[in-house]
Amino acid sequence: GLGLGVAVGSLKLATLQDRFTERFVVGFSFVSPTSPADAYAIEKRHGGDPALIRYTKSEIGGLDSSTFGSPSLIRYKSFDGLEIPAFVYTPTSVSKDSACSSRGIPVLIHPHGGPEGQHRPTYSAFYQFLMQQLGVAIIDPNVRGSNGYGNTFVSMDNGRNREDSVKDIGSLVEWIEAEGKDSFGLDPNRIAVWGGSYGGYMCLATLIHFSEKLKCGIDMVGISNFVTFLENTASYRRVLRRVKYGDESDPEMRKFLNAISPLTNADKIRAPLFVCQGKNDPRVPVGEAEQIYQTVKENGIEAWYMLAENEGHGFRRKENIDQYQNAMAQFLRKHLVGEVPN
Repeated sequence: GLGLGVAVGSLKLATLQDRFTERFVVGFSFVSPTSPADAYAIEKRHGGDPALIRYTKSEIGGLDSSTFGSPSLIRYKSFDGLEIPAFVYTPTSVSKDSACSSRGIPVLIHPHGGPEGQHRPTYSAFYQFLMQQLGVAIIDPNVRGSNGYGNTFVSMDNGRNREDSVKDIGSLVEWIEAEGKDSFGLDPNRIAVWGGSYGGYMCLATLIHFSEKLKCGIDMVGISNFVTFLENTASYRRVLRRVKYGDESDPEMRKFLNAISPLTNADKIRAPLFVCQGKNDPRVPVGEAEQIYQTVKENGIEAWYMLAENEGHGFRRKENIDQYQNAMAQFLRKHLVGEVPN
């Protein structure tokens, strides 16, 4: 059974009450960081005790789920005193006290998309691979602008406050340096950043502002210039995104958006960059990826580029996901972990 006091996971509920058999059933799916989603029910009959019924047992390829890593929730102070929550995933097979981890565990910071997204503890086979096979820790921060923390928090990165959320990542790097080693065995000298969509912008902006503290970055379908993004994104999204980022048709806001865009500041990116993009992306058009890749490469920085011609906003086809994750693993082995890729 699930047991009492489940710490992390999520539930989706459905109820059934049968007045003829005096039976009450609550059906639900449950997913946790160490187990994929499965279907359950709690059944209560008149005069009897509730019974837990499990209908499915998801396939994990014969792996031992007891070795899977589960996150710890931390809260750290940002530059202005704002408290930022983050989930820290660390490999279960590496102890901070063991001789093999004397350098500490390399860290991959993973800002979410949105910007109004929210990281929650859930099952990710790729997270487990990164932890168990590469020995990498993943930190999922919910920076200002994230959903789930109230109306004030979600609007704190609007318009001209855009880079305050980037500073939240900078404060996370400082937390890793000050507390991460002792608390989780993290290596403050091996930090990378990875994000998709708006998280891709966060990756690029973090590389610009904190490049000297980062080993590399991975940008999946990220925004590289807010003006070209707003001009070329699908028309059905433009008005909504202007509310969050600012209206590029206003001369003063256009000047500001250009000034903070990663493409304008690409000369400050000094760490290797891996850019991934779907050719048919209606949200963040392919030009956003190609212009930052070309600029970084022309600046003499190592840059990798993966373009999937049959994908849109992110990768959905298994063959493309497999290629992307394999390439990302090789990139991290070379630039973050310190191994020579095959």
